[in-house]
Amino acid sequence: MMGWRLKVPGRDIWRIGLVETPIADLARRGFAPDARVHWLGEEGRLKFLADPFGVWRDGRLHLFAEAYDYRDRHGVIVRIELDANFAPISRTVVLREPWHLSYPQVFEAEGETWMLPEAYRSGALTLYRAAAFPDIWEPVARLALDTPAIDATPFRHDGLWWLAYSPTGSQRWKQGRLHLAFAERLTGPWRTHPGNPVRDDLASSRPGGTAWIENGMPCLPVQDCTRTYGGGVRKLAILRLDPERFEAEASAPLGLPPGVGSYSKGFHTLSACGPLTFFDVKRIDRTLWPRRGSS
Repeated sequence: MMGWRLKVPGRDIWRIGLVETPIADLARRGFAPDARVHWLGEEGRLKFLADPFGVWRDGRLHLFAEAYDYRDRHGVIVRIELDANFAPISRTVVLREPWHLSYPQVFEAEGETWMLPEAYRSGALTLYRAAAFPDIWEPVARLALDTPAIDATPFRHDGLWWLAYSPTGSQRWKQGRLHLAFAERLTGPWRTHPGNPVRDDLASSRPGGTAWIENGMPCLPVQDCTRTYGGGVRKLAILRLDPERFEAEASAPLGLPPGVGSYSKGFHTLSACGPLTFFDVKRIDRTLWPRRGSS
């Protein structure tokens, strides 16, 4: 009798780390072999934290991230305060909606603190403002675009607000297309770029963190999804950007940070927080587990 093996679908399990290196330096040089990586603890079976974004306020470091549990498949946004040694000292769920939430871009602009989480299953991109930082957020605008945006990444350039995002649609579109929109005000109205999709490449299109300015032009971390979703991160250096034109050039993929251990199967977020850079890496879990309600 021939033997057989049950094939268990893989589940991506992410883990967050940070290094004391500014994002531009890290994107330019990669992780040093002896870089000191500060890791957040693992979440436990079938759970993970991903998509880290940080904000300093009054000398305190606040980390915002997606918290996900495969048993209910519903992401929420948590806020974790880190101490001087980057160890967690408090944790709160700060945003929960009827739909899945992830990628909580948190940033300061125009005298306010904003959050722009990914929520394409709601059919829209919603901008939130901190009513009482860090734990109370209120929706202030639904941003009308050409598609419910995935991993929307805001930045300023040449007097305009810009959004880089991926469209809904097939997995190929979600992972391999880049769209742009621009506006005079963060709350809109937003106009979509006539070249959308301005980039169509699985290796360097889906946004993956915070933008920064280098030589007067924006740079974006983008995901390399050629091998797997969130398989790696590249720097996308924008060479020309205005309401009619877009040109950019992608770097080689960044290497993984030291000490990833089993979390060597992917890397899909790179976000700036002053002198620090947050990131996440993944392993693939193929263990069997009983569904809820089964004995």
